[in-house]
Amino acid sequence: MFPDKFRFTFIFFTTCILFLPGAAMAQALGHDPQTESLLAQMTLDEKVGQMTQVDMGALKNPAAIEKYFLGSMLSGGDSDPTNNTPEAWLNAVNAYQAWALKTRLKIPLLYGIDAVHGHNNIDGAVIFPHNIGLGATHNPGLIEQAEHITAEEMAGTGIRWAFAPCIAVARNERWGRTYESFGQSADLVSEMSAAAVRGLQGAQLSSHPTSVLACAKHFLGDGGTKGGVDQGDTVCDEAALREVFLPPYREAIKAGVGSIMVSFNSWNGQKMSGNKYLLTDVLKGELGFQGFLVSDWAAIDQLSGDYKRDVEVSVNAGLDMVMIPNGPGQKNNYTDFIRDLKELVVEGKVAEARIDDAVRRILRVKFQMGLFEHPYPAESALTAAIGSTEHREVARQCVEQSVVLLKDKHHALPLSKNLKRLLVVGKGADDLGMQCGGWTIDWQGKTGGVTHGGTTLLAAIHHSVSPGTEVIFSPDGSETARADAIIVVIGELPYAESKGDRTNLDLAPKDIALVEKVKKTKASKAPVITVLYSGRPLILGAVLDKSDALVAAWLPGTEGQGLVNVLFGDYKPTGKLARAWPRNNSQLSADSIKGKPLFPEGFGLGYSE
Repeated sequence: MFPDKFRFTFIFFTTCILFLPGAAMAQALGHDPQTESLLAQMTLDEKVGQMTQVDMGALKNPAAIEKYFLGSMLSGGDSDPTNNTPEAWLNAVNAYQAWALKTRLKIPLLYGIDAVHGHNNIDGAVIFPHNIGLGATHNPGLIEQAEHITAEEMAGTGIRWAFAPCIAVARNERWGRTYESFGQSADLVSEMSAAAVRGLQGAQLSSHPTSVLACAKHFLGDGGTKGGVDQGDTVCDEAALREVFLPPYREAIKAGVGSIMVSFNSWNGQKMSGNKYLLTDVLKGELGFQGFLVSDWAAIDQLSGDYKRDVEVSVNAGLDMVMIPNGPGQKNNYTDFIRDLKELVVEGKVAEARIDDAVRRILRVKFQMGLFEHPYPAESALTAAIGSTEHREVARQCVEQSVVLLKDKHHALPLSKNLKRLLVVGKGADDLGMQCGGWTIDWQGKTGGVTHGGTTLLAAIHHSVSPGTEVIFSPDGSETARADAIIVVIGELPYAESKGDRTNLDLAPKDIALVEKVKKTKASKAPVITVLYSGRPLILGAVLDKSDALVAAWLPGTEGQGLVNVLFGDYKPTGKLARAWPRNNSQLSADSIKGKPLFPEGFGLGYSE
């Protein structure tokens, strides 16, 4: 509930608005009296607190929320409660919220997390395919449904802000975040981005308990850096920037996105965090964005070696909230930010009008979300539904529709469920971590049983074949028994962000050797079906020739049953490439591709072809 001091003002203005006609009503609503009334009561300390976002790991004493009037918190990729359970998350977030409600004006805390393919930090939550797979579905309705489930699972832990969707137009597969992009086409990314925003936020941000604030990221040009280097430099003229990278933001804004994250990358040498032209003139002015801008993780630190100067430049450029992962005792921590920003206002280097604009945007979103009226989750059923069968069913559909069949020689697929003997090769067949990829429980992801409740490819095979089928699992391919068919699982190990950058995208030698090995066994006459887990197209080389069928499964998440349904014909493949598949390492950039790609954008076989 908002404070009594401005409750009457809010009711008075709202009553007046009801009797205003046409344009006069629109103008009054734009004035947003509840926000203005609250803003007028705030001290500089309270305003600066709203602009400060602190990571859970940096907040050693939660009393700092009350002391510094903190308006936002987040959990980075590895910032978790002691016990990673939905209930522990809910209790932790509610405890932080209680501290915020002790402040003079009782402005609620907004908590954010990187829910980039489901509520992926939470053990037991449903993990959806990464965006590269969702883009291959070409089904915005399904993406909207998936993001709505993500919002429900987030709300079940008390978290109402997703740092998603990533609406980068990835143009170079060397980039380690390629899998976070829906595709290489601005049109496709725009369509999918708008659907994702609608799925998270609903028709509009409201007090509904499953409405979660979306955060389109990373503005602008993060998918077009030179050489695909993460946090690198996007070198192009403004016409190209507007044609390739800006359209998804225009569509996200039309869909009502309430927040946008500003990128680490530069444009022609200038860091985005300090680019006033793009943040203020283009995004807030030309495109009419009414939400607020948040920095990426300690991103303003990259502007110069002088932190106070970084604060000045970034806030004046248009950042409304700054993400600060460091706590007291560390360099450039949140108390440093608060001190420096207040000093800059007193010194006249940051106008109080700029502070008011930033806080106004943040408060407006909080009001739109209904956080003042409902700071705590209203339905315990949301927590119980995390990882439910109904949620996993939608994720399974996403997997089915994301799978792209690249090759099917002599109709090796679909496989019969009545095979006498099926040989499954490659440790990835029984590795949930490989299925999920990065941003799964841990920031970089990990191999093995990364989360509970999922189904590996091998487990799904056992569930699908007839009782009379013998399934032989050989992680290293050493099993030489004759088989009626062989499934070989290869692919990338989990990674995220800069650690995933690669200059050479050839398949790992061990993966090539594994496919060659099964071709030389006693089972060599059996069709070889290769399943590739990857966050981007990889250079297939000889593996394509040695495989009777080859399936691009991307990073499908926890629901391996969806992939098995395609392999055994319960779902006929419909996935189409959302980016061209390179033939060699000279074709990794969509902007400078040399020669004809191995498979063009839009390619994907069906079982009748």
